[in-house]
Amino acid sequence: MADLKSHVHAPGWVGEFRAFIMRGNVVDLAVGVIIGAAFTSIVNSLVKDIFNPLIGLLIGGIDFSNLFITLKGPHLATLEEAQKAGAVTLNVGLFLNAVIQFLIVAMAIFWMVKALTRLHVREDEQPKAPPPPSKTEVLLEQIRDELAANNKDQAPHQG
Repeated sequence: MADLKSHVHAPGWVGEFRAFIMRGNVVDLAVGVIIGAAFTSIVNSLVKDIFNPLIGLLIGGIDFSNLFITLKGPHLATLEEAQKAGAVTLNVGLFLNAVIQFLIVAMAIFWMVKALTRLHVREDEQPKAPPPPSKTEVLLEQIRDELAANNKDQAPHQG
C-alpha cells in the first residue's frame, strides 16, 4: 500500500495553481476584496442610517426602503408586509438605495485615487540625481580628452 502512494503524482495544474495563488498580485487582490467588504458595510450604514433619513426628510418623510409598487397581490403599507403576503413588487426604494450606495462608493474611490495621484506626483517632483553617463558618453569624453591632449603636444612652440 505504501508503495502505491509514492507513485501517485499530482496533476500539473496543481503546481501551476499553487504558483498562481502565491503571486503577490493575487494576495493584493485578496486584501482588496476584504477591505472592500468592510468598506461596503460602512457605506451601507452611511446610506441607510444617514443619507436616507436626510433625503427622506427633504422630500417629505418618504422612507426609501418602503418605496415599492405592487404588481400583483394585496397593496400593503410596508414592503416587508407585502412580501410576507406573497405580493409581487417592484422595489423602487431598494433600487434607489443601491444607486445611492454606488454613487457614494464611486465618490470615495474618486477622492482616494485623486489623493493617491497627488501624493505620487509630489514624490515624483523631488529632485533626483542625474543618471550616470552611458558607456557611449564616457567613451566620447575619453576620445575628446585624448584629442585635446594630442593637440597640446603637437602645438607649435613659440618662444
